[in-house]
Amino acid sequence: MADHTAPFIINPDHFLKTDNGRVWTPERSEHAWQQCFATLEHMLKERPPRQVVVIVCGLQGAGKSSWIAQQNSRADIIYFDAALPGARHRQPIIDIARTKGAIVEAVWIKVPLSVALTRNAQRNDDERVPETSIRSVAALFEAPGLAEGFERIHVVDAEPISGATDGTEV
Repeated sequence: MADHTAPFIINPDHFLKTDNGRVWTPERSEHAWQQCFATLEHMLKERPPRQVVVIVCGLQGAGKSSWIAQQNSRADIIYFDAALPGARHRQPIIDIARTKGAIVEAVWIKVPLSVALTRNAQRNDDERVPETSIRSVAALFEAPGLAEGFERIHVVDAEPISGATDGTEV
């Protein structure tokens, strides 16, 4: 059963919110990412040693935020919630975490493009991602690998592998 304490989550979308909903522009997006990196650095400096940074990646609409909400909260875990389709997108987070002595893990929420598109279509207007953006992320997506610097990788598949209840681990 999931703990009802909210986990600490860093998500660039949180920095795009306004009183009128989420507003995206290239400039606001760049600023949101800088705020995410600064927040991660600050949290790793202020929190107890041996933090775990869990990069939760996958297509927009895959269920990353929902997966995080179902996890038991622990004081030593920071979740980084974003699509992060390639190693180059994940590397700045890994570098910050490693510099601060944190353990870095990946969770890949792996769903078919059709599932992500359907879930995205059900979102509120200001949270809906353009379909072209989701298709672009799908085309760019590289499975996270241990060579990137992850201690562990957990794959949460939309259709669990026979015998597994929630995915596979690398």
